[in-house]
Amino acid sequence: MFEKILIANRGEIALRIQRACREMGIKTVAVHSEADAEAKYVKLADESVCIGPPQSTLSYLNIPAIISAAEVTDSEAIHPGYGFLSENADFAERVEQSGFVFIGPRAETIRLMGDKVSAKDAMKASGVPCVPGSEGSLPDDQDEIIRIAKSVGYPVIIKAAGGGGGRGMRVVHTEAALLNAVSMTKNEAQTAFGNPMVYMEKFLENPRHIEIQVLADEHGNAAFLGERDCSMQRRHQKIIEEAPAPGLDPKLRDKIGERCAEACRKIGYRGAGTFEFLYENGEFFFIEMNTRVQVEHPVTEMITCIDIVQEQVRIAAGEKLSFKQKDIRLKGHAIECRLNAEDPYTFVPSPGRITVYHVPGGPGIRVDSHVYQNYVVPQYYDSMIGKLIAYGATREQAIARMKTALSEMVVEGIKTNVPLHQDLMRDAAFVQGGTSIHYLEHKLAAAKKAQ
Repeated sequence: MFEKILIANRGEIALRIQRACREMGIKTVAVHSEADAEAKYVKLADESVCIGPPQSTLSYLNIPAIISAAEVTDSEAIHPGYGFLSENADFAERVEQSGFVFIGPRAETIRLMGDKVSAKDAMKASGVPCVPGSEGSLPDDQDEIIRIAKSVGYPVIIKAAGGGGGRGMRVVHTEAALLNAVSMTKNEAQTAFGNPMVYMEKFLENPRHIEIQVLADEHGNAAFLGERDCSMQRRHQKIIEEAPAPGLDPKLRDKIGERCAEACRKIGYRGAGTFEFLYENGEFFFIEMNTRVQVEHPVTEMITCIDIVQEQVRIAAGEKLSFKQKDIRLKGHAIECRLNAEDPYTFVPSPGRITVYHVPGGPGIRVDSHVYQNYVVPQYYDSMIGKLIAYGATREQAIARMKTALSEMVVEGIKTNVPLHQDLMRDAAFVQGGTSIHYLEHKLAAAKKAQ
């Protein structure tokens, strides 16, 4: 087992990884920008290294600075968390070439699954169902693009092969708008991802977003840890996640989960990963795989009692999975609300000093957050300041506990999206369960129209 791990990230995930390591008796090194010098995880780390100015391109995305920090602190491994460099194959490669262990998949696996076209091809070969669409990236021949769209059937969605985070995609409802949409998405893809390739998929009208959590080791063992429903989204960004997915047939879950585990075995996957699907009319359609730990991993931990971050560390150290598929028992229900420093209805970021901070407690409540009273939320990064997780024996109990926890949550000095979460916990469609990925957008649009 490692003696010292460098955490190449910030915010709540840096603290989450740090806690997992401390429990395992592993020392941690926190790297930070100048803006994060007073962060909780920096103060709690065994060692810390400033790697640059506030801008992430000069600090958290600065590969040479991170490698240097690992060298001067005699770290053995680097955990990338999520976001930033976590799915950057070049970073994973540089880490390994520099003599450190990358806590995640191999660089070639990240490349395979990071390109949406090659990822779909790999999944089809493994028997994982995919959304109907173009075979690979779209050609330059305009007549052929029109033919493909006709065969798939409108509406279609054009997506960047190297895209992610809700960027590089356009929905097309008519043939008249098709070629312009393809051209614009190609230009956007080149600018944002350095890869102009795009592909086409059938646009599903009212799907849910359901994902399967997997863990796989270097010894050919792979298992899935149930599923999560992440359908409550705004602009392709998740707001609320829960596990298990409401109303999903357990037999269907096991069938798709085993296909995901088998896909991991076929491609030689190593570490934690998540298969993301659109789910409509009883069918799953693969959209992408995230080759890292997810923001929403706590809801899976709550219903399985498996520490996903610690498993990542053990796998990276060459150990076998500490459990087999038959050992996985899903118990109860968990819901996570992402807490963001933003106006709850305009979504304008709200950085600044937190003057009062009080977190809820009680049975089944977990708060993953790096902030504290007098902490200054920087303007340079993602607005998420934490995650509030509620666990219950049933979904109804989890919702009831979340309502109570949100009523006890106090954050003053900045705006947060707590009022939006309170509204959603009372929303009849959410309480019933099974809303589509478009539900929140429609709800917000209707509320704005009514003003």
